[in-house]
This record gives sequence, C-alpha cells and structure tokens, in this order.
Amino acid sequence: MAVPAGLLYSKEHEWVKLDGDVATVGITDYAQNSLGDIVYVELPRVGASLTQFGSVGVVESVKAVSDLFTPVGGEVLGINDALENDAAPVNRDPFGDGWMWKIKLADTSQTSALLSPEQYEALIAEAAH
Repeated sequence: MAVPAGLLYSKEHEWVKLDGDVATVGITDYAQNSLGDIVYVELPRVGASLTQFGSVGVVESVKAVSDLFTPVGGEVLGINDALENDAAPVNRDPFGDGWMWKIKLADTSQTSALLSPEQYEALIAEAAH
C-alpha cells in the first residue's frame, strides 16, 4: 500500500493535505482496505467547529461501523457531498475523489501532532505484524 508523500497522517488512519491554513481530510488506503467495501459515510456539517482528534462522523462498511476522527481542529468549510449518495470513491481513490472534508485550521501548530509519511508507514508496518 502506497503512502503518498506531501501529506500528514493521524494514528487513526486519516490523512491531511495542507494548503496554507486549509486542510483537506480523508481516510487512508490502509483504513479503507481494513474496513472493506464502504457503503455509507456520515460527514461533519459545514460550519461545524471541530476539536482536533474529536469524533466527527462515521464510516460504515460491509464489515463494521467505525468512527471518523478529525486530525486537525477548526471550522468545516466544505464536505464531499458526492459521498452521501455513493461512498465507493473512498475505496477506489481514498487520496483523491474519496476526500471527505475541508477545514480551516484553528491553529496550524496542531499539525505537529501528526505523522510524516515515513512515520505512518512504520505505524502500518507494525500493525501488520
């Protein structure tokens, strides 16, 4: 499983792509692969104020229902509405069309609590054993 460079990761298997003080968030390839076929995604509301590492929604797959956590806190600027009708992009393209929400960071220093691609690779390698 590839771990794209240029992103940050959480221990809960979410990724963050930063563009100034705006972050795009989704779940990683490892997470979608572990969950199996994703059939439903509940995303945070636009305008909601999220706390870093707080539970913000759910991902439902054929195997389980899992909480979604936000790797960074701030105000939700937008969500991937397309996932409400068809969650398949989360499985097909978790780092692209399967993105979940965009958030304006409350504090950019929060990113220091996230993992680099190399640290995330080590985390999932350890989980595989």
